[in-house]
Amino acid sequence: MMIKKLVALAVLAAMGTAPAFAQVKVGVVSSSTGPTALIGISQKNSVPLLPTKMGDLTVEYISLDDASDPTQSVTNFKKLITEEKVDALIGPSGSPNAMSVIQFAAEAQTPMLAPVGTASVVLPMTPEKKWVFKTTQNTDIIASALVEHMVKTGVKTVGFMGLNDAYGEDWLTVFGKMAKDKGIKLVATERYQRNDSSVTGQALKIYAAKPDAVLIAGTGAAAVLPQTTLVKQGYKGQFYQTHGAALPAFLKLGGKEVEGTILAASLMLVLDEIPATHPSKAIAEDYIKRYEAMHGQKPATFGANVYDAGLLLEKAVPVAAAKAKPGTPEFRIALRDALEQTKELVATQGVYTMTAEDHSGFDERGRELITVKDGEWRLVK
Repeated sequence: MMIKKLVALAVLAAMGTAPAFAQVKVGVVSSSTGPTALIGISQKNSVPLLPTKMGDLTVEYISLDDASDPTQSVTNFKKLITEEKVDALIGPSGSPNAMSVIQFAAEAQTPMLAPVGTASVVLPMTPEKKWVFKTTQNTDIIASALVEHMVKTGVKTVGFMGLNDAYGEDWLTVFGKMAKDKGIKLVATERYQRNDSSVTGQALKIYAAKPDAVLIAGTGAAAVLPQTTLVKQGYKGQFYQTHGAALPAFLKLGGKEVEGTILAASLMLVLDEIPATHPSKAIAEDYIKRYEAMHGQKPATFGANVYDAGLLLEKAVPVAAAKAKPGTPEFRIALRDALEQTKELVATQGVYTMTAEDHSGFDERGRELITVKDGEWRLVK
């Protein structure tokens, strides 16, 4: 029976109709349920849009949901590494989740493309983090745009409310230093949890400090609550948000209470206002068009973080395949090296140029200064 089956496969191969077997395997972990779902859903939905051929190789994607739970992220990563024997990993969605799995990707020497906000997944560079590549802008690129706006508009004092996790801590560290260097004083610092239903106590402390502006370092729906709470308490100063708030739900959930908010994020939020000369505009438009055709709605920018991971792999896989066979440790090492040598790769959010020290690779082409006007994102002019 086995001989007959092998003969049949040989005949099909000779006819050019043999079944296609994936030659590269990529594991994807996203938070399509749980508190981070507003970010994770668009990331999961972007997986069917990723390249299915990279050079001469076909690609299989194995997509798993971690329900926004870092423990489940670890379980999923271990499964993908040990059972599925993937050549690369994309995910997970949340910053705490990503921090929890770095060691497992490093131990397996499997490149990990992290679509998360915190720069802590790649900085400071360590032997473990050399296996991680970040597909979002590092905090300093976004924070510098906000600080420049504060200086320009005369902001002297700032209140900070950030998530009590890797994302919030990274923002406090980076922004705090930049603000101090520009003579801007942090007069109140508060933290909160992603799943908090009330931040009244923290907001009252910030309100009492009477800052000129407030910076909220949150992601997804969790970016809305601190701002709406402060507005209801009567705060009238300028609100700043991070790129973690860059999704349609921020506008919908915040309503009039987020009007006038300033943030820096990728061009995708304001694509209609971006000139055709921007290198990323055409590819961003194509991604949005394909996503909308498949899912009936536009993607959040967080989906583009996964889409860009596919573009990075599409360029790096053929380079690695010239040195080793997929499915082997040698291929994964070659793939890591190829990703690190990425130069001027145009993607949906900007242009990637990686180095041994910079595993995010964005420059100022990867950010725009944006505000909320009449319930929509608009370029700050």
